[in-house]
Amino acid sequence: MILCKRLHWRGNSAWHQEEQNIAMSRKYLKKAFKTASSDATDVGDTVQQILSDIEAGGDEAAKRYAAKFDQYEGNLILTEEEIEAACAAVPQKLKDDIAFAHDNVRRFAEVQKSTMQNVELEVVPGFTLGQKTIPCRAVGCYVPGGRYSHIASAIMTVTTAKVAGCNHIVASSPPRINEGIAPAIVFAAHHCGADKILAMGGVQGIAAMTFGLFGLPEADILVGPGNQFVAEAKRILYGRVGIDMIAGPTDSLVLADKSAEPFIVATDLVGQAEHGYNSPVWLVTDDQPLAEKVLELVPGLIADLPETNRVNAEAAWRDYAEVIVCDNREEMAATSDDYAPEHLTVQAEDLPWWLERLQCYGSLFLGEETTVAYGDKASGTNHVLPTSQSAKYTGGLSVHKYMKIVTWQNATREGSRSVAEATARISRLEGMEGHARTADARLNKYFPGESFDLSP
Repeated sequence: MILCKRLHWRGNSAWHQEEQNIAMSRKYLKKAFKTASSDATDVGDTVQQILSDIEAGGDEAAKRYAAKFDQYEGNLILTEEEIEAACAAVPQKLKDDIAFAHDNVRRFAEVQKSTMQNVELEVVPGFTLGQKTIPCRAVGCYVPGGRYSHIASAIMTVTTAKVAGCNHIVASSPPRINEGIAPAIVFAAHHCGADKILAMGGVQGIAAMTFGLFGLPEADILVGPGNQFVAEAKRILYGRVGIDMIAGPTDSLVLADKSAEPFIVATDLVGQAEHGYNSPVWLVTDDQPLAEKVLELVPGLIADLPETNRVNAEAAWRDYAEVIVCDNREEMAATSDDYAPEHLTVQAEDLPWWLERLQCYGSLFLGEETTVAYGDKASGTNHVLPTSQSAKYTGGLSVHKYMKIVTWQNATREGSRSVAEATARISRLEGMEGHARTADARLNKYFPGESFDLSP
């Protein structure tokens, strides 16, 4: 039996955490013996050294690291001619698919942006407060290009920055040895609105965008997935620049009841396990026969994958996967919230109940008719999502991530009177006499001869 805390909704306006211990039965038909944290390697010193070297040495230092790690000596900032040549090498059908995905991501981002409003409120007569949304000026989008050409990452990161209204967008991606960036990535970044495309991978690519090398503007925010070195570089630089999130290995959870088809469930688990050797996948169900059938099907589905994909999926399934049987759907939902998965799929009856009940996930896929791969590639929601249980406190990349919500205020002299009096008294109570006197000065100027009680 596992004791866990639960969050309950009270009314329509607030969350209240009840310090209750609820006994919850979880039966593990398969238990992971590794976790992302247990498998983590310390790359911090290496990444810090590279960042320091490049910041001190500028363009030439970045070139040295590019030659060492990328083994590429072509143009680092792609010319218009190189972009045109790369785009010409992309088959029309793939161009059409990229355009389709871009259009979905763009339209969804535009709707998301419409939820952010500039507002004003007159808090007292003559004293107005306001909220204004301002996009970041310069964005650095990292697009992985190692084992797989992450075309979709270019679409997800560049499109949302463009919709946000950012002034300058750089897409940086690792070039292939003696070839350069994969043409499909170049086309996707260009089609989605990147102002510059940087042929540089890893920490050196992150550093070049951050420090404004090769004539690029210094990035205000860095976004996009990457390996452990890219993730660590973003973590170290956070504060100096904004980042989308600190990401770990991708993870996925499937909630399934007796109505789910075992083959579909197993296929979805294997499809996500191929991401990497340390990518956890979890099945949570209240139907043990379903769980047992999935356990039976998965090895064969993995064996049928191409070799590279198979190696990743085998390791992820062997070391990180879990299959959990709960007593009922409420315990299933509570288990899911505890795991706070990056991707959460529900293949169960009464989908509206799950949509209302579930609270901790990066992106939710309701029903057999959707799957994580749709969101990863083309449906329109973003695939840059919180991992390692960070979905408990944040969502994924969206147009909002590039927008700063700032405030302003303006007042008439009469409107400032009551605010000045309260400010002076509160400041003196806090022992901040200098603050109080800024209010005093205005009261004395605007209302000469009047008496105010400004003591705390």
